[in-house]
Amino acid sequence: MDSSQFTAEPSSNFMVDVIIAGCGPTGAMLAAELRLHGVRVLVLEKETEPVSFVRIVGLHIRSLELMAMRGLLDRIQEHGRQRPAAGFFAAISKPAPESLDSAHAYLLGIPQPVIVQLLEDHAIQLGAQVRRGCAVADFEQDDEGVTVKLADGEQLRARYLVGCDGGRSTVRKLLGVGFPGEPSRTETLMGEMEVDVPQEEIAATVTEISKTHRPFWLRPFGKGVYSVVVPAAGISDRSEAPTLKDFQQQLRTIAGTDFGVHSPRWLSRFGDATRLAERYRAGRVLLAGDAAHIHPPIGGQGLNLGVQDAFNLGWKLAGQIRGWAPEPLLDTYQAERHPVAEDVLDNTRAQMELLSDEPGPQAVRRLLTELMDFDEVNRYLIEKIAAIDIRYDFGAGPDLLGRRLRDVDVKQGNLYDQLHRGRGLVLDRTERLTVEGWSDRVDLIPDPTAALDVPAILLRPDGYVAWIGEHQQDLDDHLARWFGRPAD
Repeated sequence: MDSSQFTAEPSSNFMVDVIIAGCGPTGAMLAAELRLHGVRVLVLEKETEPVSFVRIVGLHIRSLELMAMRGLLDRIQEHGRQRPAAGFFAAISKPAPESLDSAHAYLLGIPQPVIVQLLEDHAIQLGAQVRRGCAVADFEQDDEGVTVKLADGEQLRARYLVGCDGGRSTVRKLLGVGFPGEPSRTETLMGEMEVDVPQEEIAATVTEISKTHRPFWLRPFGKGVYSVVVPAAGISDRSEAPTLKDFQQQLRTIAGTDFGVHSPRWLSRFGDATRLAERYRAGRVLLAGDAAHIHPPIGGQGLNLGVQDAFNLGWKLAGQIRGWAPEPLLDTYQAERHPVAEDVLDNTRAQMELLSDEPGPQAVRRLLTELMDFDEVNRYLIEKIAAIDIRYDFGAGPDLLGRRLRDVDVKQGNLYDQLHRGRGLVLDRTERLTVEGWSDRVDLIPDPTAALDVPAILLRPDGYVAWIGEHQQDLDDHLARWFGRPAD
C-alpha cells in the first residue's frame, strides 16, 4: 500500500503542503527531506542571487554521515577538503582521538556557496520549487493551514510554514516566539585572503601572539590563501562591513605586522551573541536552523546544527501531512532538538570564555589544555562538537537506544546506502521479524551477518536507533509509536 493513500486533509485548498522561508542549508535540506515523502514544497528565498562571497564552512562527522545516508556525500566530497577531526574546541591544538566511531571521522571544509547550491540542486531534483526574490511579510494560521503574504502583496496558502530564515528570522518575529539569551559582548573579524609571508614565519608569530591574544590565527588553506581571525576591538563602526584595511590595522596592532595580507576572498565580522527560541513550534508554524538558535561560530557547529534540525523534522512533518504520523510525533521535534541546541550554546559559551585574555579564563584554558592530553577528555569534546555523542531520550534500554548508528556492513553493502529514500529500517539478525503493515514507510533487511551485537534494531529515517530487541510484538509496538497505525 502506497503512503499516498494516507491523506489527512484535502489538497485542493492548498497551493503546496509546506512553505519554507529561507533557502540556506537548513531550508534546502528540509525541502529535500520532505520531497522524499511526496510532500509538495515551496521554498521562498528573499535574496535574488546566491551569496557571492566564498566562505569556507566545515561539515562535522554527524553531518557527513547524514549526507552519506542520502547518497550526497560523494558529490559533496568532490568540492571539499578533508582535515583531521582535531583542534575544534576553543582552537586548542590537540591531535584527533584514535578510532572515532564513524566511517567519516574527519572534517570536510567546503565553500559555503557550493554546499548551499548542492543542497538546493538536490531539493530541486527531488521536485521542490524554489522562488528567489520572495520575502515573507506576514502570515496568518488557522486550524487547517497557513496563509503567507509576500512583500509584493501576493498571498500563498499551505498546510505548514517553516522558518529557516536565519538569526533575524521574520517568521520567528511574526510568530511572537521569544528569543532569549545574551547580546554580543565582543566582536571578531574573520576572512580569507592571500598572504605573502612564508608559512614558517607566520606559524612562529601566530604561536607566540596567540598565547596572549585570542581569538587570533592565520591558518593556511593552500596556494597562499589563509583564514584570518583577529579581534575587532578598535574597529568601532559595527554597522559597516569590514575592509581589508581593518584587518591590516588589527594585525599590525596585535602582531606588529600585517603579514602582507591582500586579495581578500571574503571578509566578515561576528559577535558572540547567543540566543535560543523559547519554542520551535506554534501550531502550524515551525522554526529550524539559525531561526531557532544563534551562537558564536567557534567550533564550526552552526551549519551542522541546522542541517541536523532538518533531518529530524523532515520525516516527522511529512508523516503529519501524509496522515500516518502518531499524534505526538511532530512535538518530538522540539523535545529532541531544543536540548541539543542548548548544549551547543553552552559549549560555545565555554569556548568563548576560553578565548578571553583575562587571567582567570587563561588559567582555565591552560588547565583544560593539559586535561585534553587524556584521550577520554579529548574524545569527549570532539564527539560533542561533531554531534556523535547525542542520545535522545527514548526510555530505558541499552546504551545504543536513542543514539545514531554508524555505517555498518550488511549483505547489500553499506547500511547507509539503504537509507537513501528517507524511510525507517529494521535490520534483523534473527530473520524472524516482519514490517507487515508498515512496509510503505519502513524497509526490512533480514541479515544474520550484519555487523551488530544485538538481535535487531529499528532505525528512524534520521539514523537514530528507536528500538532494540527480537520479539515481533515489541517491534510492532515501536513501529506504531514512530510510524503510526499499520496500513489496512
